[in-house]
Amino acid sequence: MAERYPLEKLASLPEFYHPTASPDGDKIAFYWDKSGRNELYLLDRKTCGVRQLSSGNVPKNARWFIMWHSIGKKILFHKDDAGNEQNNLYSIDMEGNVKKEVEMDGQCILQDISPDGEYLLFLSDKDEQLNLFRYSFSSGDIDKLTEYKLPVMGGVYSPDGRWVAYQANESDDLLNKDIYICRFDGSEKRKLDIGDDGAENGPVSWSPDGKKLLVTDNSKDMNRPGIYHVDEDMVEWLGSCGHEEKPVAFRPNGKGFLGFRIRNASWIPIYFTEEGEINELEIEEGVCGFPFGDTKGVFISDDSFIVAHTKADKRKELLEYNLRTDNYKVLLEGEYGDIDPETFVPAEYLRYESYDGLEIGALLYDSGVRPSPAVVMVHGGPHAQSINGFNIYAQFLASRGYTVLQPNYRGSIGRGRKFKRMIQMDWGGKEQDDIATGAEWLKEQDWIDEDRVAVFGGSYGGYSVYMQMVKYPELWTTGVAWVGITDLHKLYEKDMPHFQAMLKEQLGDPKENYKLWRERSPIEHIEKMRRPILMIHGVNDPRCPIDQARIFKDGLEKMGWKEGEDFEYEELSEEGHGSTDINQKIRAFKILEDFLERRL
Repeated sequence: MAERYPLEKLASLPEFYHPTASPDGDKIAFYWDKSGRNELYLLDRKTCGVRQLSSGNVPKNARWFIMWHSIGKKILFHKDDAGNEQNNLYSIDMEGNVKKEVEMDGQCILQDISPDGEYLLFLSDKDEQLNLFRYSFSSGDIDKLTEYKLPVMGGVYSPDGRWVAYQANESDDLLNKDIYICRFDGSEKRKLDIGDDGAENGPVSWSPDGKKLLVTDNSKDMNRPGIYHVDEDMVEWLGSCGHEEKPVAFRPNGKGFLGFRIRNASWIPIYFTEEGEINELEIEEGVCGFPFGDTKGVFISDDSFIVAHTKADKRKELLEYNLRTDNYKVLLEGEYGDIDPETFVPAEYLRYESYDGLEIGALLYDSGVRPSPAVVMVHGGPHAQSINGFNIYAQFLASRGYTVLQPNYRGSIGRGRKFKRMIQMDWGGKEQDDIATGAEWLKEQDWIDEDRVAVFGGSYGGYSVYMQMVKYPELWTTGVAWVGITDLHKLYEKDMPHFQAMLKEQLGDPKENYKLWRERSPIEHIEKMRRPILMIHGVNDPRCPIDQARIFKDGLEKMGWKEGEDFEYEELSEEGHGSTDINQKIRAFKILEDFLERRL
């Protein structure tokens, strides 16, 4: 049986986020909550000494990544108001002095720094949709570089600073994603002839000489990396096509590039040689994470790069891997406090069939209790994935005696474009069958208590909880919906512009497809509710606004359901769409533990 850890001890285990290397490779910056609050730290790569850089002047929630200035004298970060994600952009120097660099209405997202250090490239929805802007560090001027009706993503400067590569879509196919380049001032825009129409392509990084662009594409179903040769206007496709493979960054000397392969919910680092060979690197199978949003922060020399590594039963640690020797050393160890690492529960990867015969992959955490109550834990997205990395909620539930199943329903990433797009125009449809059949699979196991099975999820996972409770009302003992969706039209009305575009991609126009949008809104089926539900929502959530929970709460009360008896409801102050803050985690764990102990 899994050990029952003290709640506060588990939730308070220090965690680091978004490690990224300085331009000279000597330092690694990262968020860390070792002090009890999220702060920014610097690690000296040679001595592994760590010093705290910030002092309460960075966000408590480490949702958003950081980025080194190209000169290496300061670090850029995002900061919002209590989780509302309306980020402004800040810098912090090596003495800990903070400066607000960019203040704009809406959401701002870091993209890149020009090689000469003069310009900050960023995305903003200031004018109703995400487009590229540049900010001058010296003058403070801001210029808009692109003007698209659909969201722009992924801006990256060429090594000479003369070009910017980015992702955009000008076609009638909303799912289509193309790669464009333009001059540093936004002029001379052109679409690159890469991939098939309707495929999703994106730029990743430039080669050191600026003659090649590392790109990603899913024209052949499985995601593959490619090298676009700028002068020849042609692309060289690489990869095995047997698994999703995603590029990460060129090697500093231009001889090959780094990537990762997705297999059975694990993310495995791979290296593509100049000769076209693909080598899996000598790291234990689990999940390898690279600096997100800052490809220049991956390599620390021609031979070495940094990578965060974790497994379902092993907390995240920071590694320095050497390609020449195929060895690595640990720069920052995972934290366990006085919890025995051997007591964490490993995850088994398994498969089961959905109602229509489609094979669904899932991770299973066996609590060891017999008979065991169970929780089906549904990931968000929907284009995301439950992965073979340390999940504090799964371990928390297992330590309380609940076996946990994490299904990767249709719509999840990691199994190609076709599988990912099966959910298009079908939210609340067959992917919910995939989740329900996961619960039925659990109930068929003789060591599971079939009368005690709950569904739990956040964001799209929260939407799935609501849908499960109204679509399969007798299947579940109870459900926990975290920052979930209940009314798709009202979500569209209040969502950020790029999320509105995503909703149209998935479900069509909200007016033209009115009937579908209503049919797939849980609030429309609330009268089918039979079992108690816990609703948890952050009051500052910009992705799934608090109204989504309040609508369902009001609907239950109109039916005569009583709060505290028939359902339970919690609004989390000073929180948006979830949080990494330790105090918020402790509060959430207490709410979840108390509810499940009483209801399950």
